[in-house]
Amino acid sequence: MIVTDFEQGSLEWLQARLGRISASQAKLLITTSGKASASADKYLATLISERITGRREEVFVNSHMERGTRLEPAARACYEWETGNVVTEVGFILDDSGEYGCSPDGLVDDDGGIEIKVPADSTMIGYHLKQDKFYSTYKQQVQCCMLVTDRDWWDLYAYSDSFPSICVRIERDDEYINKMLAVIIDAIIIINDQTEKMI
Repeated sequence: MIVTDFEQGSLEWLQARLGRISASQAKLLITTSGKASASADKYLATLISERITGRREEVFVNSHMERGTRLEPAARACYEWETGNVVTEVGFILDDSGEYGCSPDGLVDDDGGIEIKVPADSTMIGYHLKQDKFYSTYKQQVQCCMLVTDRDWWDLYAYSDSFPSICVRIERDDEYINKMLAVIIDAIIIINDQTEKMI
């Protein structure tokens, strides 16, 4: 595991992610059931393009995403207050090969981590009504974070400045992670082969 301390969103952080598979996009490679995603080809093409050009394709950011970024520090502080856990902020974490990684919202203790979501109000209410849907929405991201960091659990935390927060403790699913790793390895082979051919 290679841990960077680049501030998330900084130029250095963006460069570290460039052309690499990241946990936040793992859903584009694998479904919640462990099958290859229909979105994989487009995602791989984007990563190959980034590797060759050294440029990141523009990413659409809406008002909900901007709100999430703005409220993330408050959410992290609220999580620490509610749980008594201390969150260590990190940049982009790479696996030992440097081919894929994750940008956790924080590492907790020696064996855990946290993923923070600041959803729209109606979405937050939906998560309160069905917390299993909250996890299934982010299953790939959370399990990929545990794959990269080799940690045992991850707290999926939904924060709102209008409603009670939600904290769901997700345990490591090695069966699913092994399926994910196989898909990632296949993807890396394609990315490297096609990048070499294009260059």
